[in-house]
Amino acid sequence: MKTNKSTAKFSAIVKISEDLKKLSKKTGEEFLFLNRGINQVVNINLTEIIPMIDFNSPSIQYYAHSKGMLSLRKAINSEFFQNKTSDENIYITSGGMSSLFLVFQTLDVKKVYSHSFYWGAYSNILKISNKEHKFYNYFDDIISEPEKYNNSAVIICDPNNPSGRKTDDKKLFEVLDTIKNQNTTIIWDGPYRRLFYDNNDSLYKKLLNYENVIITESFSKSIGLSGQRIGFMHSKNNDFNEEFAIRLLYSGNGINAFAQILTEKILTTKEGKKAANDFKKKTSNDISENIKILKDKKILAEEFYANQTPFGIFVIVNKSFKELKSKKIGSVPLNFFTKRKDIDVEKYARICVSVPKEKFLKFFSKF
Repeated sequence: MKTNKSTAKFSAIVKISEDLKKLSKKTGEEFLFLNRGINQVVNINLTEIIPMIDFNSPSIQYYAHSKGMLSLRKAINSEFFQNKTSDENIYITSGGMSSLFLVFQTLDVKKVYSHSFYWGAYSNILKISNKEHKFYNYFDDIISEPEKYNNSAVIICDPNNPSGRKTDDKKLFEVLDTIKNQNTTIIWDGPYRRLFYDNNDSLYKKLLNYENVIITESFSKSIGLSGQRIGFMHSKNNDFNEEFAIRLLYSGNGINAFAQILTEKILTTKEGKKAANDFKKKTSNDISENIKILKDKKILAEEFYANQTPFGIFVIVNKSFKELKSKKIGSVPLNFFTKRKDIDVEKYARICVSVPKEKFLKFFSKF
């Protein structure tokens, strides 16, 4: 049997989890799994939302529209874009990774640039999509040499994974203003932002001023629905949308109806909004406290933040994977997230700081 090899690999981060779980079971000792990329402070409380869903209804039991339920697309238009875009520009996807996969496949470009500290899935998805993965180190690189990115796509991931570094919005829009007349597509991939902002955030509405921006979003991080695999893509380009819609249809023939209805209830009902706000408040509070612990213990790798405070669910620490493992703390080596040779990546690791502050302090008090 001949096989078309993509050269992409399974996530090495998943293997780290499996190995740590086996070690914990073998030794009987508790580990803190900070290698995982999910919010673990608290689960969103769905107790008052589930009874609102009629599981015997056709909307649950029949195929959903391949673009996504109109009620959810309208809710997203209100929540993210303050009703300033068309519902027809919004497509429901099975999470952020699926959305990016379809975007990369649909775009007719050979090169896709990301920050030199990047989510590892970018590289694998781009390999499968037969795109070349290129890098920029700073946003000023794009501003100073915009023509370099002509006929390419540029990913903006803010707050950044793996560093958690948040770039000032003014700088991000300076990038957009600089290349808006280039033949460059911007892929705006910011699934961590809305964990810290509410629907008064005007960024997404401002992005509507740029015809070359594709937005990919996920509800995994912002309202804790990683298990439901649901997100959306937004674009104002009709040609792109027509092809994206075809690929979306044949990739799965519609997105899970329960996940769509659940998300719509969270975004639109009084009970849902309260559950989301409670989740965000507790999660963001413990993230802030955990980063403070790292700073106080001088474990945060401050050199990556230029006097900024990390703003996201991940940070880089100045302890290696092995050092953290010796304290029963799971992490991911920094070399999983960059190809840069000017940094001694072996000295650093990425950890998730979205865990209960009490447990976080318990483990990091070992340092």
